[in-house]
Amino acid sequence: ARALTPQTAETDAIRFLVGTQSLRYDNQIHIIDFDDENNIINKNVLLHQVGEIWHISTSPADKGVVATCYNKTSDTKVMTCAAVWRMPKELESGSHESPDDSSSNTQTLELLCHLDNTAHGNMACVMWEPMGDGKKIISLADNNILLWDLQESSAKAVLSSSTALEGKGQLKFTSGRWSPHHNCTQIATANDTTVRGWDTRSMRQIYCIENAHGQLVRDLDFNPNKQYYLASCGDDCKVKFWDTRNVTEPVKTLEEHSHWVWNVRYNHSHDQLILTGSSDSRVILSNMVSISSEPFGHMVDDDELSDQEDQHPEEKIKEPLQDSVIATYEEHEDSVYAVEWSSADPWLFASLSYDGRLVINRVPRALKYHILL
Repeated sequence: ARALTPQTAETDAIRFLVGTQSLRYDNQIHIIDFDDENNIINKNVLLHQVGEIWHISTSPADKGVVATCYNKTSDTKVMTCAAVWRMPKELESGSHESPDDSSSNTQTLELLCHLDNTAHGNMACVMWEPMGDGKKIISLADNNILLWDLQESSAKAVLSSSTALEGKGQLKFTSGRWSPHHNCTQIATANDTTVRGWDTRSMRQIYCIENAHGQLVRDLDFNPNKQYYLASCGDDCKVKFWDTRNVTEPVKTLEEHSHWVWNVRYNHSHDQLILTGSSDSRVILSNMVSISSEPFGHMVDDDELSDQEDQHPEEKIKEPLQDSVIATYEEHEDSVYAVEWSSADPWLFASLSYDGRLVINRVPRALKYHILL
């Protein structure tokens, strides 16, 4: 497995979706519900009979709607296609009841529509407009950016605009991210070693970070609280943080992984928390306070200081917190291809390795209280 996503529209129950990559059997989407009070994982399985899943994403507005990019083998070639699906009604929202024994009869997904890419090439990923009503989707296919409008309760996808990367050689997008800022009119894409920003209204390029990484850029994510901040990671084992207004140098670079970094994710609520997953089989949680929206942490007020003065006068000056690695998680034995924060619990995250192992972890309690108090 290499495809993982939180169920974005589900903000009460902790729920992740995993897509499988099996060549021999029908592929599946596993719906993982985590009951954090009892530390129990419940799982439901949906059949995805069209092929191995390379990418999965969920509608921000409708709990039942999910998009996948999958391999389809025709006579001579393998194509990566994309489609939008609906889950069975009873599985739409996260529930804490454990499924009955009859849960072995697997259910199927209902196809809503294909994002028809016959003219455009292989689909790398599908991105939903983050704040929208779930009707706008962007897909990246080879060197094309395609903006789709989903109509008639998502049963039809109309291509509303597109643009293509021009240049020498075989240009291909590897990944992209829709910015939650600027009224959702910007996306960032990665192709080869370059990161580009695009305006979705004009489909024009608005910034370009050439040689953002020494090797292939694998993933991107936007800071949820600071509108010009963007993280990237890649095959040079580095994670870099950019201010898109000045792209000559990264603002910060993390060099903690020893192999390709496949994934980088900002925490949705506390933007100093950064999660990365790599094919060194490790997941690293970093605290990037200096470039977060609260660089000095929790401000101390004067009353607190006067009480402490007798005991620890040196504590009067509040030092800005240092950037640091909070924890390294080594539960995986294979390449970690995906890390994601829960959309319901800001302190909880999941990671997925190629051998199909899904691990759920929490931000260490001491750090959680340090951030909150």
